[in-house]
Amino acid sequence: MRARRIVLAALAAGAVAAVLLALHELPIATGYAAKLLCSGVFVAGRSEATLFAEDLDAFPWLRSRVDRAQRTATSDWLGLGRSTAVYRDGLGCALAVDASVAELRAQGFDPGRAPDRAGIPWPMGDRGTDSTPTATGSRPNELDGPALDAAVSSAFGELDPAAARRTRAVIVLHRGQLVAERYAPGFDASTPLLGWSMTKSVLAALVGIQVGRGRLDLDAPAPVSDWRSDPRAAITPDELLRMTSGLEFSEQYGPFADATAMLFRSRSASAYAAHSRLAHPPDRVWSYSSGSSNLLAAILRTTLSGGASDYHRFPREALFERIGMRSAVLETDAAGNFVASSFGWATARDWARFGLLHAQDGVWLGERVLPEGWVARIRRPTPQAPQGRYGAHWWLNAGTPGAPGDRPFPSLPTDLFYASGYEGQSVVVLPSHELVVVRLGQSEPEEAFDLEDFLVAVLATFSPPVAGR
Repeated sequence: MRARRIVLAALAAGAVAAVLLALHELPIATGYAAKLLCSGVFVAGRSEATLFAEDLDAFPWLRSRVDRAQRTATSDWLGLGRSTAVYRDGLGCALAVDASVAELRAQGFDPGRAPDRAGIPWPMGDRGTDSTPTATGSRPNELDGPALDAAVSSAFGELDPAAARRTRAVIVLHRGQLVAERYAPGFDASTPLLGWSMTKSVLAALVGIQVGRGRLDLDAPAPVSDWRSDPRAAITPDELLRMTSGLEFSEQYGPFADATAMLFRSRSASAYAAHSRLAHPPDRVWSYSSGSSNLLAAILRTTLSGGASDYHRFPREALFERIGMRSAVLETDAAGNFVASSFGWATARDWARFGLLHAQDGVWLGERVLPEGWVARIRRPTPQAPQGRYGAHWWLNAGTPGAPGDRPFPSLPTDLFYASGYEGQSVVVLPSHELVVVRLGQSEPEEAFDLEDFLVAVLATFSPPVAGR
């Protein structure tokens, strides 16, 4: 009898522990649902029905709803683990973690009235962007228009019921001109789409602007107050950009992982990341980390002297307005810092404009937006990253030094560099071929969409066909 009681007591204790752990992690699920529902409705302008059917279909067990009058979204499970996300003009949605709805709403600002894009020529506006097959007369002679249309169309096909590709938008620019564009039903040129980790590359541009203005020294110790009295004080902004800080961070998206806890259960993403211990000496090991990006976003705030308002307006005034990215929104956490690892939104055309800026070495309509040499810097392979695959918050196809054939995309040119995000978001720049290719979607698993095969098909429509180099 005594042994039986011990076993039953152990089982009961285990059950209680499991329930407690589940409740501890529940706010991550409800936070994810509330955040995506809020941003999907109030930033992207999508219907609740499509969001539940496509973006939140893995969470039918949660009770999630939108309050349009209050511009909030809430999610819970049987009344437990409730999370609320709040929409603010100019800043999108933020989770109310240790913050009131009123406190978050006060962070917003008036972004101003957008000009009529239809009347402004591309690339600042949308005039001259008709890329339908009937408009192939405007395409360059070396481009096989019907073949390109077929390649783009193929990106929207579903090949395996168990691996959803869910492509939502594709854009191809050649020599700065829009030569192909297509959207899935329910999406169009006016729909902002979440870039997830492509936001990291936007952050790199903002960092570059402040470096160019002399406001930030990439090689000086990072100004993080929590690190002043320990070895982390040696970490530099450049090491954060190159993911070689040495900080321990679990870049996983699931229970008990740093990335999800930081994004969906923390008041301050940068404060969460700042508490990471030093697992390796700085500049020794490459380890991809969203925590590094959010530390940089907080560091960026220290370079602006005008307080929260100047910081929140900075991306729009320093970058987005200057290149016509009027739809772009960087969202913040409850502490008011940009969640620059993950929460950037823009239309497909505006993501294409961002790629075009980098294809043009940071120059836009004759004006230098990014400092001279910045694009070369972010494209320089980080020595610790395998296959020359990472620069400074951009992914590369450079290849292993001395063995350029050993690269992530063997069929594609070595000068290719790209912004990449969860579920298959991509802004790809091919300078040697004057191409920018944007693909946005919701692939599950992410490998369901083969980016290399798609890009090979696009390049093959140009004459002569492009070979890997």
